[in-house]
Amino acid sequence: MDFEYSDKVKHLQREVEAFMDAYIYPNEELYHEQMGTGEERWTTVPPIMDELKAKAKQAGLWNLFLPESDYGAGLTNLEYAPLCEIMGRSPIAPEAFNCSAPDTGNMEVIARYGTEEHKKQWLEPLLEGEIRSTFCMTEPDVASSDATNIETRIERDGDEYVINGRKWFSSGAADPRCKIFILMGKTNLEASRYEQQSQILVPRDTPGVNIVRNLSVFGYDDAPHGHAEIEFDNVRVPASNLLLGEGRGFEIAQGRLGPGRIHHCMRTIGLAERCLEAMCKRTQVRVAFGRPVSEQTVTQERIAESRIMIDQARLLTLYAAWRMDTVGNKVARQEIAEIKVAAPTMAQKVIDWAIQAHGGGGVTPDFPVARAWATVRTLRLADGPDEVHRNQIARLELRKHAVGEEEKKDDNPSSFVSRS
Repeated sequence: MDFEYSDKVKHLQREVEAFMDAYIYPNEELYHEQMGTGEERWTTVPPIMDELKAKAKQAGLWNLFLPESDYGAGLTNLEYAPLCEIMGRSPIAPEAFNCSAPDTGNMEVIARYGTEEHKKQWLEPLLEGEIRSTFCMTEPDVASSDATNIETRIERDGDEYVINGRKWFSSGAADPRCKIFILMGKTNLEASRYEQQSQILVPRDTPGVNIVRNLSVFGYDDAPHGHAEIEFDNVRVPASNLLLGEGRGFEIAQGRLGPGRIHHCMRTIGLAERCLEAMCKRTQVRVAFGRPVSEQTVTQERIAESRIMIDQARLLTLYAAWRMDTVGNKVARQEIAEIKVAAPTMAQKVIDWAIQAHGGGGVTPDFPVARAWATVRTLRLADGPDEVHRNQIARLELRKHAVGEEEKKDDNPSSFVSRS
């Protein structure tokens, strides 16, 4: 395997970095100023975002995420990964490039599994950045880490499906630009465990779709994007809104979550890089006990360890992306699970050290590291908690080294132990 970036990717890296320097970083503060205060934060989109989108589109830095598609830049997962890392350095950058979650995953779902009508009605405006979307899977009343637990019902009634249930952490649902939901629920309770679920398109303005509240995450509500709790009360949508067919929900989810996890991990690595930079800069100007904090051995150890951990996570993530491109998402499921544990765990540690290096200011909004920590800590639950991924990794590893019945009878089968 060769992780040397192609000339095309190197060119795009330079273009994205230049755009970040010229437009993203200088406008981060303005974006938050334009959000306003109070309830208006949920109905107002900072005007600077539309300006940034227009500039990114004009620069040709738009929809870079879609692999093997007529709609995107045609980049592989391995080619897109380093660009995604750069975008992850800023909380406003992914949206500016039309490469933010959950829209990226939803666009991939509609592009892969939607009908031509679905693509015209929903995919095209999403690709243009005219509307936004949400993905409704997690539920408040069950442990959604086991997706077979979900209780939301999708029941056929003539030419329609009727949806009843409650979802939460549906990120982006409160955004005034959010026009379409992709919802996962059960269509057939009698089917086998992984064939009960289906996914369906639900327009935001459908009667019976009620946003109950917007959930804060460690005190951050992420307006106007948000993380909504939603009630679906006898919501009726055309039967043609069902994606791929009844019982295909898990199949769609696996196709959606593989690339999404690569994106999350690379953005997380970019965020960890920026927090490491903040730690290095902050410790050089803070003086304690007569010398800069950067000269304290404990600080140097943490900086060095951060560098090592970030580079390790990046290489593992690039390897997973390469595996996805060469053998497919299903075969690469172990590598995908590994990065989903490794990248957020690494970033949480690096950011925690960055907070410590900032002193009391590190836990305030005066510096970006507290918000970065909240973002990364949440990611250890999103797209499957650490425990689920670790269990999958362990099962796959045990399968490689399965012990036969004869070996089980041997009290000491290990070749590492002397039998003399």
